[in-house]
Amino acid sequence: MTANLNVNGHEVAIDADPDMPLLWILREQLGLTGSKYGCGIGACGACMVHVAGAAVPSCRVTLAAIAGQPVVTIEGLSAGGDHPLQQAWVEHDVPQCGYCQSGMIMAAAALLARNPAPTDDDVKQAIANLCRCGTYGRIRAAIQQAAATLRAGLKT
Repeated sequence: MTANLNVNGHEVAIDADPDMPLLWILREQLGLTGSKYGCGIGACGACMVHVAGAAVPSCRVTLAAIAGQPVVTIEGLSAGGDHPLQQAWVEHDVPQCGYCQSGMIMAAAALLARNPAPTDDDVKQAIANLCRCGTYGRIRAAIQQAAATLRAGLKT
């Protein structure tokens, strides 16, 4: 199957099996390795990307299912890695091993896009990604800081 995708704002033609998971297309064909393989069943969130604005585990979405829809990976979240979430992640020293972080940031970005002022309970419910290092408190603090930064930017 040949499918046209818009990945991080760039049109690409992909020739692959229609059942190939988006994760492998991103990593193997496009060289976008920020999304990580974790569990392969969509439970851990390490491979989270945005498809048409929604956070989805790229290991569970096939080429056929996403053809024609815009895809944003961690590499496309911001050109210089300066998205408020990325900055807050650094300021709060969130990553330890770092394996889950790109998926965690993408899930958080989707949350903030639909809820610019989440409560801690909103964050806990929306971010189901797994972090083996257990930095959930710092993750919540970073999300709240990024939310405040984004809200302040919207008001100016």
